[in-house]
Amino acid sequence: MEAQVTNAKGKINIVLKNRQQETEPLQSGAAKRDIDPFRHIDQEFASFIGMEKLKKTIKEIYANVHISQKREAAGLKQEKQVLHMLFEGNPGTGKTTVARKLATVFRDMDVLDKGHFIEAERADLVGEYIGHTAQKTRALIQRAMGGILFIDEAYSLARGGEKDFGKEAIDTLVKHMEDASNRFILILAGYPREMRHFMSLNPGLRSRFPIQLEFPDYKSEQLMDIAKGMLVEKEYQLTKEAEWKLKEIIVQQKAKRTADFSNARFVRNIIEKAIRMQAVRLVRHDHHLSTEELMKMTVADLNHEE
Repeated sequence: MEAQVTNAKGKINIVLKNRQQETEPLQSGAAKRDIDPFRHIDQEFASFIGMEKLKKTIKEIYANVHISQKREAAGLKQEKQVLHMLFEGNPGTGKTTVARKLATVFRDMDVLDKGHFIEAERADLVGEYIGHTAQKTRALIQRAMGGILFIDEAYSLARGGEKDFGKEAIDTLVKHMEDASNRFILILAGYPREMRHFMSLNPGLRSRFPIQLEFPDYKSEQLMDIAKGMLVEKEYQLTKEAEWKLKEIIVQQKAKRTADFSNARFVRNIIEKAIRMQAVRLVRHDHHLSTEELMKMTVADLNHEE
């Protein structure tokens, strides 16, 4: 069962699986599975390039949940974890994709009751008059109970200064983070520099997020792996020459070190453009096309302005 996604902004799924993996859920409720939970977590995140710290953190959370259940059964004190998170990373580094995945994984781990995913932005929290912001924010938090509330570009809540209604949204979020700390997970995400500035404006806010993950820019080799995964999922194949060309394009773009480099989104745009170019090339040769021709992507399909 897929996690419910609301208010999606059409963001690109940064890391794609080559094929849908069928994995048993982690031990959940009465349906206990005779599986290695750490191995299951590795399987769930197998298609995520890099992100070793994330995988390690998820294993720590699972282990704590499992041992807490053992302690409760033994009559010992046990406390639920507070799992609010900060994600910091440049465009296209997988922040939204990871947050969506965590919703389903945490449901399977019995960390979340429902495991649904709600994505929000400033307009979903900030109202137009005094009191409206708190009302909108509380309503959004209520919908998120049992799941994850993900706020991308969270620093936009503080862009208007002290008199802006965004501050009211922040205050309301902080209150419910404390009052309902174990009933939902709040994830604030954004670009590193802007997030650091945002946190500096709100003393004590960063400390309310026990899990803080950095999403570094992908290396050229990792971007090639992501590109190949996208192509496999879409059932296309690069010729050897086209593979070299794609690698050249990625390396050249990485070497520019521009601030607006969009990592996997950049790769996704190249692939989608190449698919359109391949279609034009094939249409010009009006004949019966074999399966191999329909799948093959050549250097000519990659020779276009980025």
